[in-house]
Amino acid sequence: MPDPFADPARLVAEPVPGDNALALSVSELSGKLKRMVEGEFGHVRLRGEISGFKRVASGHCYLCLKDEDAVIDAVIWRGAASALAFRPEDGAEVIATGRLTTYPGRSKYQIVVDRMELAGAGALMALLEKRKAMLAAEGLFDPARKQTLPFLPRTIGVVTSPTGAVIRDILHRLADRCPTHVLVWPVKVQGDGAAEEIAAAVAGFDAMPAETRPDLVIVARGGGSVEDLWAFNEEVVVRAVAACSIPIISAVGHETDTSLCDHAADLRAPTPTAAAELAVPVLAELRLTIESHAGRTERCARRYVERGRERAEGLARLLPKRDALLGPQRQRADDAGQRLGLALERRAGRARTQLERAGAVLRPAMLDRQLGRGRERLAALARVLGSLDPDRVLERGYARIETRDGATVMDAGAARAAGALTVRFRDKQSVDVQVEAAGSDAYVRAKPKPRATPHGQPTLF
Repeated sequence: MPDPFADPARLVAEPVPGDNALALSVSELSGKLKRMVEGEFGHVRLRGEISGFKRVASGHCYLCLKDEDAVIDAVIWRGAASALAFRPEDGAEVIATGRLTTYPGRSKYQIVVDRMELAGAGALMALLEKRKAMLAAEGLFDPARKQTLPFLPRTIGVVTSPTGAVIRDILHRLADRCPTHVLVWPVKVQGDGAAEEIAAAVAGFDAMPAETRPDLVIVARGGGSVEDLWAFNEEVVVRAVAACSIPIISAVGHETDTSLCDHAADLRAPTPTAAAELAVPVLAELRLTIESHAGRTERCARRYVERGRERAEGLARLLPKRDALLGPQRQRADDAGQRLGLALERRAGRARTQLERAGAVLRPAMLDRQLGRGRERLAALARVLGSLDPDRVLERGYARIETRDGATVMDAGAARAAGALTVRFRDKQSVDVQVEAAGSDAYVRAKPKPRATPHGQPTLF
């Protein structure tokens, strides 16, 4: 089989009879398609399910809308995205209003969304229930996580719009019930970025220093449609409220409105005004309660004293009379007094008798005999003492030999051992002598020169 590309001349298109149309460039064709599509579909409303939603750093949003059989790309420019009443997410069924256009760079067509809403209340509630079930499964709505509100908070933080009637109602109600210091964190409560601001405000109160942080936080907004309150159903808000360590009261919408923020908060209030009432007690009622307690305490104390007096009086009536109690003691005292007088008289009589006997013993004659016998015994003792006096034998011509320290020498061995001796005589005089040894004998030699003794007697040495 011959190769058709073997002959280069055959690659040039052969003219077709009657075909005089000009060839279009790709850009020209893309432009014609773009103008045709935008002219034909300048305003469309599409119903579909969101898929592949993403928001880029520029603020634009890209997504797909699909049904059972087809898919179309969609783009939401930043200005339109900020005006959405809810945050788009995959799986949500929506109605998008915009215009069709093409993207020549990829030969694609897409819808540029100007406005988007959920496809009816049923779809919105289905999305809400889906998110509620997911967060509940994580335990964010568990009653065990709820904190007890302080009875009398010193400072209350309020997260709400600074320009609405909500903050005025809360401040007015707090001033009426119990004036309290209030910190307001202004936020958007609706529209794009509202959820992020609310979550940041709750986290900001929680991160404040302990000395300035509030004791209680109120997250509040006025009434509105489900779409208007949708920021309080966003996951970022629910997680911030559940993670806050400060007790939170959620007061979003009116009494019939319920948001996921209400489930995550520690207490739900039907209205912002009701939140202020739940936050603080009535000061006047506290004062009345204190006064009532003071009165009850005083009455209880008085009643206690009265009952004690009654019991004391009852016991006193049961006691015997004073005379009945003291009569026997008085009688015993009288008897003891009488016996005491008689006993004193008997004791005085015995003492008088003893004195008379002692006086008789101490009469003069008897005293003289007793003194004579005493003198005789004393003289006998003096004679015995005199016979034992060592100086008495000196009167018979004897002398007493002593050592120089006054000890009496009893034998020759002691004299030889002493060496130096003192000889005492009857006249109280003494002579110092020296013992000299010659062979086995010893003799005493007096010193030639007399000297005075310590007692003043002369000595031979």
